[in-house]
Amino acid sequence: MIRFFSIFVALLVAMFSFRISKWGHDWVTEPFTALLANASAFLIKLWDKGVVSHGVEIWNAAGDFGVGIAPGCDGIEAVIILIAAIVAFPSPWKHKLVGIGLGFVAIQTLNLVRIISLFYLGQWNQMMFDWFHLYLWQALIMLDALGVWLVWLRYLPRSGRPQAGPPHSGTPSGQDHPSMAAV
Repeated sequence: MIRFFSIFVALLVAMFSFRISKWGHDWVTEPFTALLANASAFLIKLWDKGVVSHGVEIWNAAGDFGVGIAPGCDGIEAVIILIAAIVAFPSPWKHKLVGIGLGFVAIQTLNLVRIISLFYLGQWNQMMFDWFHLYLWQALIMLDALGVWLVWLRYLPRSGRPQAGPPHSGTPSGQDHPSMAAV
């Protein structure tokens, strides 16, 4: 447990330090966030043609409401936490890579839903937008990361772990010897 916690914290510090660095912002966060805005706008345009995106912003056609995807609203923090948890947990690397890949997709898919819902909530009711943005969606994205990690743990191979106990011996209590108590 100490090994897991130490690696987890070290990875969090390293990845968050990179995230807030100028290089990380300019070469990872900003391009990824713009890609996220474009993907959100593309999905919105499937049923609402009156949407435009530019950089990290999405606007309605009238130009009276838009959302800007800021650092912290791009799901990268949840992905960083998930990566740190998966890498810190002792398991084969092929399973870690699958967990990271599927987790990234799960978190970013939910984040697209988040961005699109906030785009429409903001046009409908600013108070609801603020509440959903600041409280509900932040928690749901982090819970998504936790849920992905727990599902990933569930599907790890069980090799090296003790299996079920010995088969029943045929005694009425299922014990090997009548004098042994089941624990």
